[in-house]
Amino acid sequence: MLRTSSTRVLDARDLDEARALVRRDPVSDVFVASRLDVGGLDPWRLGAEVWGYGERGRLEALCYSGANLVPVQAHPEAVRGFADRARRQGRRCSSIVGPAQAVDELWGLLQPHWGWARDVRGKQPVMSMDDDPVIDPDPHVRLVKPHELELLLPACVAMFTEEVGVSPLAGDGGALYRARVEELIAMHRAWARFESGRVVFKAEIGATTADVCQVQGVWVDPALRGRGLGTTGTAAVVEQARATIAPVVSLYVNDFNASARRAYEKVGFVQVATFASVLF
Repeated sequence: MLRTSSTRVLDARDLDEARALVRRDPVSDVFVASRLDVGGLDPWRLGAEVWGYGERGRLEALCYSGANLVPVQAHPEAVRGFADRARRQGRRCSSIVGPAQAVDELWGLLQPHWGWARDVRGKQPVMSMDDDPVIDPDPHVRLVKPHELELLLPACVAMFTEEVGVSPLAGDGGALYRARVEELIAMHRAWARFESGRVVFKAEIGATTADVCQVQGVWVDPALRGRGLGTTGTAAVVEQARATIAPVVSLYVNDFNASARRAYEKVGFVQVATFASVLF
């Protein structure tokens, strides 16, 4: 039985404290920070709740509870409190993701109640860089234009299916996923290299704050892998993102994906933390 701890749903009165908490580790906590920037602590705007551990004025940790369950600055007592609240409400998330120790502890407490997970990725290096790439960027990588959505979308679906293990087209036929890709294009956060009318490299920027932006969805056409397109393409995304979005660029990668890790290191990324993910 999990022991109930001092957790509560945060509200607008907690916003300054919550923002101060995510600023302690701006790279690791960029996702939650970006959500707070957009939606504050209003569950309707966020599409999620944010749980806090500690009294108002002494907030020690928080946990974003939406499509993802994301602990922030969560020490063991806070993890126990978040696990108890998550157990009582039942699983609503498609993943648990965040700092490896907190995720491991959270899943250890929830697994007896939630049961099976589709995949557990226990070590995912978090990498960042705050300078220009150390290799020459691919000059052919550019922002995707709105009318190129239909060209980009198959590459996005292929990347998602390969990375996550399920198709984003399941359930609603891909309507929500398509809308998200379209939104990223409109926000000037989707890059690609096109050859003969097809995408051979692509990547997007997902979570962003004024200080940090996070690369996601890096993909190279399988027929062209091993030729350096991923490395130079990522360098191009980093260069352009640093110039137009935020000075620090981050990402996280599976530890078993040795080729991707080497490619990112060649660009200039260094590991700064370790994440873990539990996928349902």
